Amino acid sequence: MERLTTKEEEIMQIIWNLGKCYVKDIIEQLPDPKPPYTTVSSIVRILEGKEFVGHAAYGNTHQYYPLVAKEDFRKKTLKSLVKDYYDNSFKSVVSFLIEEEKLTSEDVAELTRIIKKNKKEKMGNDNE
Repeated sequence: MERLTTKEEEIMQIIWNLGKCYVKDIIEQLPDPKPPYTTVSSIVRILEGKEFVGHAAYGNTHQYYPLVAKEDFRKKTLKSLVKDYYDNSFKSVVSFLIEEEKLTSEDVAELTRIIKKNKKEKMGNDNE
């Protein structure tokens, strides 16, 4: 899966939120000042070339839809971020977030609960 530029990702987020949409629908979702139609259309065509977006043609009009699920993109992006900036260590990411005070004590407690739950589930699956 290719990486996206900031603008491509912004447009892709809108397409994921809308599902099926036309360029005019995307433009409506963008903040002011609105970019020109041709600019947004070009970005959508780039996303098509990267196989993130498909389209259905209705005469001269194209309706676009996502080909890549948001969750798949999120997983790939997170894995890439961890690999490139945290020496492939999710522990380093969590440690960074705690040290930067981005995680509250409630967040840490919730993560601990999730880890314990997943550990129990995994142990249960290993016994099958």
